[in-house]
Amino acid sequence: MKKILGLLCLLIMISSCVSKEKILYVQDVRENLPDEAINYHTTIKSDDLLRIIVSSRDPELVQDFNLFVNPVLGNDLMAQGNSGRLLDYLVDVDGTINFPVLGNLEVAGMTREEVRKMIAEKMRPYVSDVMVDVRIMNFKVSVLGEVNRPGTYTVNEGRLTLLQALGLAGDLTIYGDRQSVKILRDINGVQQSYEVDLTNTDFVSSDYYFLQQNDIIVVDPNKAQVQAAGFNRNASLFVSIASLLLSVIVILVRN
Repeated sequence: MKKILGLLCLLIMISSCVSKEKILYVQDVRENLPDEAINYHTTIKSDDLLRIIVSSRDPELVQDFNLFVNPVLGNDLMAQGNSGRLLDYLVDVDGTINFPVLGNLEVAGMTREEVRKMIAEKMRPYVSDVMVDVRIMNFKVSVLGEVNRPGTYTVNEGRLTLLQALGLAGDLTIYGDRQSVKILRDINGVQQSYEVDLTNTDFVSSDYYFLQQNDIIVVDPNKAQVQAAGFNRNASLFVSIASLLLSVIVILVRN
């Protein structure tokens, strides 16, 4: 019985072990990390919410280009200084926004910097020293699966890497498959997927290192965890139960 119990404990410990090559992130970081600048751009899509602030040394010159929601009249809009809450622009299904004075502007597929330059250029005839700030207000990603805090996270900066998103979710659990993290991304209405190996630095140079708004990250359980079907997490419990049973058996035999 003792030999059987010992063999059982040994099998449990072996099945609970995971090679460090499957756990450590970016293991070749010293040798293969790219030394050139990484291209980063977040493109604007339909249903995005944009906050566009136009400013100048003379606020009166740009007051008609900044729409605010009147806190007293509800949804009525007004173009006045800081008298109300600034309105976010919803990108229509055709990829346009209705901008004050300038009319419909096509912004889908453009970066924030490209939209900023376009609006500034169109406003030159009205304001010579115009300054434009464009931000994506609905930049959020969802992290699901074998992470400590799965959920949807909103980022105000509009710039987020895959590793930062996993950090927001409390990192992968020890049971997460670090060699095959899935990223689901909507591209022109078509859902596409990409797999990332976090143990290798190749993903840093890919288009999926910097996330896009509404990306979904899925972390699957590793193979050992799938095969065990929850056995690994209860290994210590099984050992305790087996030890208790052995103790009971020994007491009964002695008596």
